[in-house]
Amino acid sequence: MTKRLAALILLTSLGIGIYAQTSGINQLYRLVKDTYETKADSMTNAFIESFMIKSKGYFNVSYNHYADNAYWTQAHAMDVVVYNYERHKGIDGELANRYLTYIKRWYKNKANNYSGAPAATSTTPNTTSGYKMFENPYTDDMCWITLTLLHIGEATGTAAYSTIARQVFDNYIIKRAKEDEETGGLWLPWSTHSGKDGPNACTQSPATLIAAKLYQKYGTEKYLEYAKKLYKYTAKNIVKSDGRVEEPPLTYTQGTFGEACRILYHITDENSSIKNKYKTLAYTYINYAFTSDRCTSGGNILRSEGSSGDQSIFKAVLIPYAVNYVLDESMTASNRKTIFNYILTNTKVMWNNLNLDRYPIVFCNYDWRSPYTGADSDASMGAMCSGTSLMENTARMCRAIVDRYELGSLLTACNKFVVNPEDEELDVFVAFNTAKQAAAEILDNPGNYKTHQFRQAIETLQAAYQAVQDFATGIAAIQSSESKIQNDVYDLSGRKVATGKQGSAKADLPRGIYVIGGRKVMIK
Repeated sequence: MTKRLAALILLTSLGIGIYAQTSGINQLYRLVKDTYETKADSMTNAFIESFMIKSKGYFNVSYNHYADNAYWTQAHAMDVVVYNYERHKGIDGELANRYLTYIKRWYKNKANNYSGAPAATSTTPNTTSGYKMFENPYTDDMCWITLTLLHIGEATGTAAYSTIARQVFDNYIIKRAKEDEETGGLWLPWSTHSGKDGPNACTQSPATLIAAKLYQKYGTEKYLEYAKKLYKYTAKNIVKSDGRVEEPPLTYTQGTFGEACRILYHITDENSSIKNKYKTLAYTYINYAFTSDRCTSGGNILRSEGSSGDQSIFKAVLIPYAVNYVLDESMTASNRKTIFNYILTNTKVMWNNLNLDRYPIVFCNYDWRSPYTGADSDASMGAMCSGTSLMENTARMCRAIVDRYELGSLLTACNKFVVNPEDEELDVFVAFNTAKQAAAEILDNPGNYKTHQFRQAIETLQAAYQAVQDFATGIAAIQSSESKIQNDVYDLSGRKVATGKQGSAKADLPRGIYVIGGRKVMIK
């Protein structure tokens, strides 16, 4: 296992887009499937069994303890379920559909929003203008829920979730924004309650990220402007010079603002100097979370940030964004490798300190370096969410490396297949070229990895490749070498080796099997 893990790390150190054909992919697949994906499945199942109220789709704050004011944490708990759904979509339909049911219930029951907004009448999103469900006095609560709605929309392919996220942002979040004359930026009040104005990083960071993601999805210029202005205020008035996003530095705001900078790098219309600044800062803020003694307990292990339901879930916010950084090939390769290693180190420590004796009832500790030893009633959903998010996103990260490797290798092989120009308009070759173009487009957008898209692209390209090979070689009978050659001659790889001619094939071609006139011919 050590050698296989080293191979996986090597792949990442060289960049995820590796297009070599090698049997090593089989070892890597077994490592991911047998180690990380199996453990992620086990942890997500235990998380649901230990903390979810299944009929509602949302989560208790601790073991068997419901709290009606637990709202923002439901976003990150559901994100874990959505990541697992994404891994199984199109692969394990039964499990994916079970998790999709929980996602729909979470939506219908407005993610445990306690503010009095009406619940949905069905699990199907209602996108009527002004439809209420997720508005809340706390701006940051709405921000986190909105990010999860966007995630659900991406994962399920149901545009209505993204539409609702857009409505929440347009109608409630950004309408609270205030102009700052000194910086030219925007700041958001933390809450509409008197005396709790803000601003703070836990509101500014996710709001910046929402605006950036809405611009990515819809291309509407106002979202890019919102993202830049929210970023500007935060960078001038909240972020510290040493890499802290806020005082005290906490993993969730470090990760969220780092992710906002990463997305801004991809979408900005500013000059290359500013663009590269976003790129640098994306690493700075995420790396700080794994290296500063303010955020770690030594050895790059993320520390306990507190035992409350809010504090214990902070790491669940950082981890997915750290993985996104690793998977983004536009980021610096050495930095991606560094974050990759930090994630694997934390995963190993966390897993080794889980007590699975009562599975599927499992509790994760606030500090990953030791097992949870407290009372069942005190076991925190937030702590388990952080541990499960770590394992689930480690599986996602390593699955992405394998998928990227496999799709790249397959596309390289397909690009070597020579198509006769006379056949290019045949359906089988049109489908082949379409599948190749789709694979290339996915590989050319490294910042937007989606498990099911990669798996679908691999399966589609494999089928198309097999079809053109079958077309070139799959003819009923094998004739003897005494046959006359009437057409162009191809080898079994589809390469033309001779033009059509009369005469003896035996006299003109070396021994082997060829495709002549759409039929296999053996030259003895």
